[in-house]
Amino acid sequence: MIFISATKSGDRIEYRDNKRWLWILSVLSPSLPGLAAVAYLLSGNAWWVLAPILFYYGVYIVGDHLVGVDPNNPPEEVVEAMASDPYYRVLLFISVPVFWFSFLACAIAAGQPDTPVWAWIGLVVGAGVSSGTAITVGHELGHKLNRLDQWGAKFANAVSGYGHFCIEHNRGHHVHVATPQDPASARLGESLWRFACREIPGTARRGWQMERARLARKGLPFWHWRNDILQGYAITLAVDGALIASFGWTMLAFVLLHNLIGWLHLTIANYIEHYGLKRDLKDDGRYGPCEPRHSWNTNHIISNLMLFHLQRHSDHHANPLRPYQALRSFDDLPTLPSGYPGTFLLAAFPALWFKVMDPKVIAWAGGDLSKTNLDPKRAADYRARGGTAA
Repeated sequence: MIFISATKSGDRIEYRDNKRWLWILSVLSPSLPGLAAVAYLLSGNAWWVLAPILFYYGVYIVGDHLVGVDPNNPPEEVVEAMASDPYYRVLLFISVPVFWFSFLACAIAAGQPDTPVWAWIGLVVGAGVSSGTAITVGHELGHKLNRLDQWGAKFANAVSGYGHFCIEHNRGHHVHVATPQDPASARLGESLWRFACREIPGTARRGWQMERARLARKGLPFWHWRNDILQGYAITLAVDGALIASFGWTMLAFVLLHNLIGWLHLTIANYIEHYGLKRDLKDDGRYGPCEPRHSWNTNHIISNLMLFHLQRHSDHHANPLRPYQALRSFDDLPTLPSGYPGTFLLAAFPALWFKVMDPKVIAWAGGDLSKTNLDPKRAADYRARGGTAA
């Protein structure tokens, strides 16, 4: 499809989205764990359950580096036309039942009495990775203002029991991003695992506080059916309760571990998206506006097509309402060394992560540690090195 518009001077602009049909991969990718579970149930061959993990953390990483990057941007004049094209929005809604399919298929396969322990682990990991990606769709829909998109976000986040996400993300993270006050912005010198212990409870607590305050302004108690967080939790509890009733209490371990893996994947995304970056502190003690330079970006084609352009995170934070298909890249942005799958693996090994990423953060700050979001527990170590990387 060609989008047509005109410049301010009246010149005609035509733009073809060459990735238009490739965005279907964002819908198909989360189906892999479910398809693998079905293949196992039909064939009895448990090795199928490992295929999604190999794709997510093998094929996609290799594909990112073989196919490369795409810095192409749609002209600003056609963004409104692209945003109003229902095709892109329909893909988001189609993906929601795909996430539920993968979760339920893996749960059913894990609930079979003859499923080997190693296959059970493969099913829970595959489902958890897929359901963590569901929060990406909840993230995209949750930024929209209409009720249908908001409910789509609730169902996407409910797959892994993360019903507080949209409240906290929109009203908390986007306000305080790239500042020491944000539990979802990682600090220079902070390992992924210490960050997770701060981010997961910190964002949940902030989301609950914000929803409590919203309801109080309406004269409503927290425990009320109009509580957006509780609505999401109710969906999760209803489905998980049905699974436990069907397969017994052994399913509880599957559900809890699945949810934890899903949460952890969101946590890793938050960790790599703003690591060490800090907005400018003004003389009045307030932070300047969030700019594209305050988020790590990557234009790797394969993983961006699997994640609805989540990796163009710089433009998203600068323009939260801009739809995924129209997100732009900019020159001189802080850039990750790989797409998200490869960078996730890097983040899991703190020493290697610090070796690769700390020099990038220090260079971004012009060698001035005061301009970074520095971990207070590591501040003395970094300053002792004179602002050099770990």
